[in-house]
Amino acid sequence: MKTKVFVTIDTEFSIGGAFADPIRNQPAGAQVVLCEIGGKSHGLGFLLDTFAKFGTKATFFVEALNSYYFGDQPMRELALRIKAAGHDVQLHLHPVWTYFKNPDWMDRLSSEPPSDHMYGRTLDQLSQWLADGIVIFARWGLGRPVALRTGSLMVDNTVYQAMELAGIPVGSNVGLALYWPDDPALQFFSGIHRVGSVVEACVTTYIDLALGKRVHYKTLTITGSSWQEMRTLLLRAHQSKVESIIILTHPFEYVKNKSLDFTRLLPNRINQQRLSCLCEFLRDHGDLFEVATMSQLASASPVASSADNVILKVPMLHAIGRMVQNSLNDR
Repeated sequence: MKTKVFVTIDTEFSIGGAFADPIRNQPAGAQVVLCEIGGKSHGLGFLLDTFAKFGTKATFFVEALNSYYFGDQPMRELALRIKAAGHDVQLHLHPVWTYFKNPDWMDRLSSEPPSDHMYGRTLDQLSQWLADGIVIFARWGLGRPVALRTGSLMVDNTVYQAMELAGIPVGSNVGLALYWPDDPALQFFSGIHRVGSVVEACVTTYIDLALGKRVHYKTLTITGSSWQEMRTLLLRAHQSKVESIIILTHPFEYVKNKSLDFTRLLPNRINQQRLSCLCEFLRDHGDLFEVATMSQLASASPVASSADNVILKVPMLHAIGRMVQNSLNDR
């Protein structure tokens, strides 16, 4: 059995400090995704070029509610570019953007601070946000999404109820090192699971450090995991018959940013190298791994929940090496 590998990219704009200081700051748009330096895109452009070079198909979770501030054009152009390159485009929601629906949003900041979480919400509220996202995707010419990723991987059972009602059959909403749901039934480390009628393809969470009974969990991302860790996790997942590995990244992970408006950027060569190594490895090990997309998962035969919730581990030396590498890279 081949292990399915999902390379997923959360494609979103930035509030840019506008809620902290709305007079001096404003949200940042397309540059957060493009990450242009001297006219060259080190964000989306780098991603698309790398995927084309190695024949990697990815799923881009494109945030839709930013249109309440930016209108349709900026993200629609980016999403259509992604789709034209042959990649999967699915729905990402950061409800904090709905704060801009109110013209008096600046006056409300002190009395009703904005919130971005999707857990602890009513079914009606979640259903409305999903309906808004579906309508926006239709306006952008993307078709109806079949998969959802909640903002910051914050989720509870009500989110899945809303997904059922909205007819969105696949979620990738769980990443335990980023947000740990209260409900033990949603604490997925790896694999593909069912929550009601929804298929949940969780972002892989693994153990990178363990001292006695104390363990440290890490969710698999390009910026947070070294290539050594990724390679080890892929091979151990295949050996353990874990059916899927889901990797999370963002376009802005491929630059170093020193400004809220994303104008002071440098290429992040370490992260760019990690992605290139990953895509090359997947291309060269097609006998072990199958690169898959959320659309393919949605259209597959009914998926049974993983028999096991496997917690993968990497050698501690890999984690220590990554810490040193990231520290030096940050400097």
